[in-house]
Parts: sequence; C-alpha cells; structure tokens
Amino acid sequence: MKRVVWLLQTAVFYCFTWLVALMPERMSERVGTGLGLLMRRVLGKRRRIAEDNIARTLVYMRSQPGWNCTIPDAEGIARETFRNIGRALVEVCRLYHGHGVALINRTELRGKEHYDAARSKGKGMILLTAHCGNWELMALSHAQLLGSTMSVVARRQNNPYLNAMVEKMRMSYDNRVIYKDNALKNMLSVLRQQGTVGLLVDQAVFPEEGCLISFLGRPAWASKAPVLLARKTGIPVVPAFIHYTGDHYLIDLYPELVFSGDKSEEGWRADVQTYSSAIERFIIQHPTSWYWVHRRWKRAGEPAT
Repeated sequence: MKRVVWLLQTAVFYCFTWLVALMPERMSERVGTGLGLLMRRVLGKRRRIAEDNIARTLVYMRSQPGWNCTIPDAEGIARETFRNIGRALVEVCRLYHGHGVALINRTELRGKEHYDAARSKGKGMILLTAHCGNWELMALSHAQLLGSTMSVVARRQNNPYLNAMVEKMRMSYDNRVIYKDNALKNMLSVLRQQGTVGLLVDQAVFPEEGCLISFLGRPAWASKAPVLLARKTGIPVVPAFIHYTGDHYLIDLYPELVFSGDKSEEGWRADVQTYSSAIERFIIQHPTSWYWVHRRWKRAGEPAT
C-alpha cells in the first residue's frame, strides 16, 4: 500500500511541476507571487512562526548598519517573504523541467574574484549559504555561471520515487547530490578531489552537533560542520547568497572566511560565530529574502512558538 501512495504522490508532484513549467514566463511570476500569498493564508502556523521570528529580531536588525528595508513591521516583511517563496517555487518547477534556462541567463554573478582566489588554492571549496532567495537556482546555475560541478548536501526524501525524480532533475544541471546520511565521509571525498560542496547552514541543530552563538541578537544553535570540514582539509569556505532584485536574481560571492583554528570550546564557538555572522549580515541587508518560516532559535533557551 505504501508503494502505491508513493507512486501517486510522485505522479501528482510531477504533473504539478510540469503544468507550472508550461506557463509563459511572464505569467509564471504573477502565479508564483499569488501562490506565495495563498500559502501565507493556508499555512497559518508557518505564517505565525515567520511573523514571531521577525518581530523578535526587528529591533536588533534596525540597529545594524546594513539595514535599509522600508517595510515598517513584521507582518509586512513576512508577507513579502511568502511572495518570494511562491515565486521561487514556480521558478524551480520551470528549472526542473528544462524551461528555466532564460532565468539562469539573467542571473547576475558578483564577486567571482573571491571564487577564483579560493579555487586557485587547489584544495576544493565549500560554498556556504542559507535558505535565501531561490537557493535551488543558485545551485542549479553553478555549472553555467562558474564552469564547474557542485555537490549539494540534501535530505533524502522518504518517498524513493520522488527522491529519484528530484535527484535526476538536479543532476541534469551538472550537480551531484550528497545525502545527509553518511554526508561527512562523502563531502570529504569530494573536497579531496578538489571539488565544490554547497552547504546550507542556517537552521537549528542539536546541542551535540553545534555551538550556541548569537544570531540576529538572539541565542541560537549553529552547526560545527563547516568549521570541522575546514579544519580537517584546509579548504576555503566562501559565503554565497542569492536574492531577487525586482527583475532578475543576483548571486553575491564574498571573501573566504578566516577561522582561528583554536580547538578550545571558546575557539569552536568563535569560528561558528564567524560564519553565522556572515549569514546574519546578508539577512539584515535582504530581510524578505530569508526563510523565516522555520524555528531557527529552538532549543536555545527561549520558549518555542
């Protein structure tokens, strides 16, 4: 019975993405933003999480030098966030069915010199990013914009048919997939072959997997994984983020992060804070581009909502 349910789920998912991909490109953006607003209404729990997350960090963000958002309140920022999520969902459908080449061609890349500097070390590279903008577009456009294959770390879908379909679509853009089960070993293998690994590291982890740091003015658990990989291999870690500018996407690459290498507990915390602060700076500059709908601060001593 489970196999039948899985097959039906995969068929529905495929038909939905295929129908979306057939839309004219100019229509797809309107449909995407409308879908995002519908999700905001239907997914009440996620809307409340987003609005609460933003409300608790808004005073801190407004006090930072990179803040230039003109939306006055948490509800408005959350609303625009859902619009961006809906737009990205429709764009991913088009990309997965081969109709998004024009979107990649319009994507602007800034800071390539930082990528080239890291690549010149001949040690492989970690592109460190967050759930911002259309992060799938950033991964899928990597080969065309930077001329090399990237291995992305992803969670294996419970439905094996759906997992196979999504994996095939990702690999059609010259990406490779590293699943979180046995991920460390596979990431080290890619890096030792001078490959590039893309890591999304902006979600809460369990205390045994990370360090308690400050994120947008609140305590949060953050993963040790990027620091651990950098220490084991000596490879550069380059922050990379994507956001929508109003008519195209912009990918920003930043200089390689510098870690202390201090193996004390405080040293680990300081290095994890280093990369977390890079993510924080992006969010402050582009608050409607981040995925506020997850409980980023859970298990960090504050009540969950």
